[in-house]
Amino acid sequence: METEVRFTLNGKPAEVLADPLRRLIDVLRDDLGLTGTKEGCGEGECGACSVLVDGRLVNSCLVPLAAVAGRDIVTIEGFRKTSRFVLLKECFADEGAVQCGFCTPGMVLAAQALLSSNPHPDEKAVREGISGNLCRCTGYSSIIAAVLAASKRGEGLW
Repeated sequence: METEVRFTLNGKPAEVLADPLRRLIDVLRDDLGLTGTKEGCGEGECGACSVLVDGRLVNSCLVPLAAVAGRDIVTIEGFRKTSRFVLLKECFADEGAVQCGFCTPGMVLAAQALLSSNPHPDEKAVREGISGNLCRCTGYSSIIAAVLAASKRGEGLW
């Protein structure tokens, strides 16, 4: 049985008529065409499907559509329009923190969630902040360096 679910998506009102138990990732990718959110494991283990819901990092493969009714969702497509994204993108590039790019949207949103709550993290906090987001190509040293660089370069931005 389909139900109308309303929420804010990337700063704009959104409305979807779908099964309320359908996974958020499927609605984002298939119904709304937001393919920056990737499906990796489908079990909440890899972080490729990460989105922000009310500013919190969540795995969209684990979230039923009904759970986001009235909530604020930000995908990588919405976040990329911000100055915070520009800074993170530059730092990821400068530190060589991107190879294949599959994990990058989730990693960038994990960095955003971390820096929003802790603008001056140390290496341990960055490791914890990106935990749950797997990278098989780049490795974590350059990703951690990129997040720390963004923290320093973005003084007052977070």
